[in-house]
Amino acid sequence: MLVFVENRLQPRAAAFFDLDKTVIAKSSTLAFSKSFYQGGLINRRAVLRTAYAQFVYLVGGADHDQMERMREYLSALCRGWNVQQVREIVAETLHDLIDPIIYDEAATLIEDHKAAGRDVVIVSTSGAEVVEPIGEMIGADHVVATRMVVEDGCYTGAVEYYAYGETKAKAITALAESEGYDLSQSYAYSDSATDVPMLESVGHPYAVNPDRALRREAAAREWPILVFSRPVRLNQRIPSLSTAPPPVLAAAAVGAVATVAGLLWFATRKRRLSALA
Repeated sequence: MLVFVENRLQPRAAAFFDLDKTVIAKSSTLAFSKSFYQGGLINRRAVLRTAYAQFVYLVGGADHDQMERMREYLSALCRGWNVQQVREIVAETLHDLIDPIIYDEAATLIEDHKAAGRDVVIVSTSGAEVVEPIGEMIGADHVVATRMVVEDGCYTGAVEYYAYGETKAKAITALAESEGYDLSQSYAYSDSATDVPMLESVGHPYAVNPDRALRREAAAREWPILVFSRPVRLNQRIPSLSTAPPPVLAAAAVGAVATVAGLLWFATRKRRLSALA
């Protein structure tokens, strides 16, 4: 008697990570403000404002309205920046600025997901000139990031693709279709309520260092809440990840605009403080 055994392939899955305050302890774009100043892209006043903005971001994060104003403001700010210069500045300072602020807990999760055979995907609102190198550093398989229009090697100031909110969820769905991921078996991690669409797209959502709005949402939906608090130098924590091969970039683009969020948060905060005075 012949016995036929059906060969069932295990569905592929992925782990989708927001970047800022989820994988790294700061804003990825704001972290490069001093480097952009030294490269002549921004002035000293902008550096001071981004330092303040970094503090505000770490304390309270950015809500939807702030993110929308940031998108509008970056159009004027980065107009005329040379793309190659931005890439070179990021490449020269990446390890000094980003390597020490990667969360130990995030590195462990990335290691565990890769060991389980899941792809690791960074999905960030930050620009690709920042996100792509960080994705390569941690061994991400794909990167989704904001991109801006480039003409004659410089940013025009127009946003071509904004990786934010519902757009992140759509990017995940499109990537799942092209790569064969089963989203019901996949994972997602974020600190912000603006990423609820991304989190609810997968079967295993996690709130990481959540802002107040996401904490309430996670409690209502019974999503696990994780606290990451130990930044660690990556090449000491997981040498294999810091030397991983370059990722396949799913949606790549520009937008390494370190001062945008800084100037925006500074102006917004200043107006609010003035109103309360």
